[in-house]
Amino acid sequence: MSRTLSAPVTVAFDYTRSTGPVLGRFLTGLRDGVVVAGRTSDGQVVVPPPEYDPVTHQAMDDFVEVSSEGTVSSWTWVPEPVKHQPFDRPFAFALVTLDGATKPLLHALDVSSPDDVTTGMRVRIRWAPERVGAITDIECFEPVRDGEPSPAEVAPAGAVDPVTGIVVPVSLDYTYAASPEESAFYRGLAEGRIVGQRCPSCRKVYIPPRAACPSDGTPTDEEVELSHTGTVTTFCIVNVPFLGQRITPPYVSAYILLDGADIAVLHLILDIPADEVRMGMRVKAVWKPREEWGTTIENISHFAPTGDPDADFDTYKQHL
Repeated sequence: MSRTLSAPVTVAFDYTRSTGPVLGRFLTGLRDGVVVAGRTSDGQVVVPPPEYDPVTHQAMDDFVEVSSEGTVSSWTWVPEPVKHQPFDRPFAFALVTLDGATKPLLHALDVSSPDDVTTGMRVRIRWAPERVGAITDIECFEPVRDGEPSPAEVAPAGAVDPVTGIVVPVSLDYTYAASPEESAFYRGLAEGRIVGQRCPSCRKVYIPPRAACPSDGTPTDEEVELSHTGTVTTFCIVNVPFLGQRITPPYVSAYILLDGADIAVLHLILDIPADEVRMGMRVKAVWKPREEWGTTIENISHFAPTGDPDADFDTYKQHL
């Protein structure tokens, strides 16, 4: 049997959230080069300030500025940084209790060796050259050397409006390993074929192929080459733009029941105005130029109308 296929996958989006009055005050302070803490009802000074007092559960309303220097209370060494960490070289993560605070703040500590870190060492904030109102406005902590004067006061970033919202990139990298049946499907696409798998018991044909029939659990054992034409069962007109969108709205994403298949596949419907797409419309696969093919469903650019009469509802009503 041919080896199974695998490929790296990244799922990513920008998460936009409002900060609220407490976190917004903290981030506004970072943008302006100061650290804002919250004083709780039991006298603790916490960085960042909590939105609600942990004792009384009342909204936080007592704020105080604390120093940009402090003491390492705990730390861990990072010998092999990963993507999106503060440095691309070994460094430490440290819990630092800033002068004036009673609870520590977690951030990166820029040192070249674990021998350069000790619990109780004095450190200070290294501010980012350009600050926007994010935790990354603190570039890192750095050691305070004996006899070294404090740095000049950090100039405000120039903005006067409070920070009310932030955009946080979110991403997940993983490797997707296809099953032997899926691998056959993707290899078929690289040859210009659409391949499904038939259940020997119920005779249903699944695309992409499954190792076992989802209806009765019987292992599928027969490869079936499917038609490049099919019927639109249900569809959605996409009108809202979003980050990374490759097609200008409006356009249609539809479930297409290929002739000979028993499950619909999701793909684009183009070459027709979006408001003319309909259930039952007969469509055909439009392939990209062969030199652009790989082992991917994107070998099929989209589906387009065949011009044939619409399919009778009874032929696809069980696949909605």
